[in-house]
Amino acid sequence: MRSFLARIAVALAIPVSLSAQQAAAPDASGGGVVPLPPVALPLKLAPRPTSGPISAADLMTRLYIFSDDSMQGREAGTPGNVKGTDYIASEIKRMGLKPAGDNGTYFQTIPLQTRSVDSTSSIVAGDTKLAPNTDFVIVSRQPATESNVPVVYGGDLGDSTRITEADARAKFVVFTAHGGWTRFLRAARRGMGLEGAAAIAVAALDSVPDQIRGFLTRPQTFLNDNATPTPSGPAVFFVSEAAAAKLLGADPSGLTVGAAHGTANVDVRVDTKPSAYPARNVVGIIQGSDPKLRGEYVAIGAHNDHIGMLQHPVDHDSLRIWNHIVRPEGADDGGKEATPAEQSEVDKELEAYRAAHPKDDRPDSIDNGADDDGSGTVSALEIAQYVSSMKTKPKRSLLFVWHVGEEKGLLGSRYFTDHPTVTRDSIVTQLNMDMVGRGDAYDETGRTKAGSPIHGSNGYLQLVGSRRLSTELGDLIEKVNTEDHHNLTLDYSIDADGHPSNIYCRSDHYEYARYGIPITFFTTGLHSDYHQVTDEPEYIDYDHMAKVVNFVADVALHVANLDHRVVVDHPKPDPTGACRQ
Repeated sequence: MRSFLARIAVALAIPVSLSAQQAAAPDASGGGVVPLPPVALPLKLAPRPTSGPISAADLMTRLYIFSDDSMQGREAGTPGNVKGTDYIASEIKRMGLKPAGDNGTYFQTIPLQTRSVDSTSSIVAGDTKLAPNTDFVIVSRQPATESNVPVVYGGDLGDSTRITEADARAKFVVFTAHGGWTRFLRAARRGMGLEGAAAIAVAALDSVPDQIRGFLTRPQTFLNDNATPTPSGPAVFFVSEAAAAKLLGADPSGLTVGAAHGTANVDVRVDTKPSAYPARNVVGIIQGSDPKLRGEYVAIGAHNDHIGMLQHPVDHDSLRIWNHIVRPEGADDGGKEATPAEQSEVDKELEAYRAAHPKDDRPDSIDNGADDDGSGTVSALEIAQYVSSMKTKPKRSLLFVWHVGEEKGLLGSRYFTDHPTVTRDSIVTQLNMDMVGRGDAYDETGRTKAGSPIHGSNGYLQLVGSRRLSTELGDLIEKVNTEDHHNLTLDYSIDADGHPSNIYCRSDHYEYARYGIPITFFTTGLHSDYHQVTDEPEYIDYDHMAKVVNFVADVALHVANLDHRVVVDHPKPDPTGACRQ
């Protein structure tokens, strides 16, 4: 699932340290953190043959393959993602799915490019030349060229009194951040509101951990399809405190908000080039049995990519304990630090774990993405094998698309829906699975619109968007759950209008919905391993996952066998507009 801040990306959610930290948020111990259960599954699993029926054993075999360390986190445009998409294509070829990618293949390659800051870029303040990646790091990774631009102090990101948009216009605004780089994370989530500024600098570089600094200096990927807008708004930088003082000509602590302090010359250049390895959607079709309806498609999707690897390893087990107690929603709790009570609980749990596992140090740098979205990927494979093994196929065809680049901004699904390999109007529904492998009582699967924590249960499943375009689709899903005796606990709380998590806009289904195609997003929700190196196959609940996959397959078959298309009875969005739940 795509994280909140596409411009800053998921690395900003990694904890800085597992040692004691000062409280920066209200004590969340009342949120009901349920202790982690013992891990019963192995780190590695020998693959076994899979069969037609959807089963926990088959899902386990597939997921241990797909989220193995050898896939290197499956980041789009890397060898690991190529290996992962090769695996998907080989499986659906074995099942007999019809290729529906480019030129008779299973692959639709998207025009992924990288954007990186030229190493000769500079910012000059007075007689001082600031060096990239030492004195400043560009967060937004977009070019900025300004001569003699006035430099103003914008205030501290933790204070309510900050520069106004009018006073920031055409200025180089320098903020302090006494809460460290996480202050910027919180401010960015609220919106900086300074689109007219020439540039923005935040004096927080000294507190940015190495792995996040490493992320910010890596090339950024984007879709070069003449439809994706280029970055707009002011360039945003992290700068050191010393660099901030050079820009402002004085220690910021004694400066007045909005006052100008000299000028600067900004010369930040950005190089673009194609990604080193192809980024590929994988597309296959099971043809329907009804000659009149087989030209219509029920689309089933998941995303094949994840977020890759860290530059430096972290301790897997202590990180998992720390996140579960302090950040029970993983990356969606980014910036939250431990209260004294939480840190005490972390220390106690870690001491007990070390005593029970004295030789189990586990340095880890690979974001395996077992749940996100290895679980959805292998679930779609399992449905494909199930339907391909049926003697009588459903009336409509099933269109399977494993999208690439979801983690980079829904890039593969956007490209597929803008450049579909079947007629777009022939897609009657899209069913998206992203993170369907957890949802147990010890997982905090999200929060209600009012902010109360939600925990999973046996048979728990979140639904998003099922009635946003088609009331009939939402009603059909409820009917399948009840009358076909799946009896899952369906939770719609994160689908509430105006929900701050904005989940409706954060996975591939929305790229179909923007064209008026009815969708449903199936997920078991968040957890403390979300976008962490700890999202591994030994933590998946395969029995729970099999229940979900059987349900999604049943829904797909019911839609495919209807004597009519599901009715769209709600307004269609503007396909070029911004999404807001």
